[in-house]
Amino acid sequence: MNAFNDRERAEEAKFALDEDTAFRIAARRNRLLGQWAAAQMALTPEETDSYAKAVVQADFEEAGDEDVIRKVLGDLTAAGVDIDEAGVRAALEEKQVEARRQLMGEV
Repeated sequence: MNAFNDRERAEEAKFALDEDTAFRIAARRNRLLGQWAAAQMALTPEETDSYAKAVVQADFEEAGDEDVIRKVLGDLTAAGVDIDEAGVRAALEEKQVEARRQLMGEV
């Protein structure tokens, strides 16, 4: 019975670590996407930092990526940047890969 309990605890610990890693990758991805969008809008360095934080915060509105995509696309469109939803989604995917690389490089 003890081996079963040990295995169960190990699986729970792995699940918790995997969830934490996924959260950290998503947060970094959103920050990178915010920085990318800020560059598209020609924001100042101070505005870029603030905007990147706002994009990270936008991810807490609902489950999934739609809240982030909606925010970034809306802000880019309002700033007069010629981009569509597919362009934002492509940037999001690119930043996902970059965020994973950065995070795994730190470990």
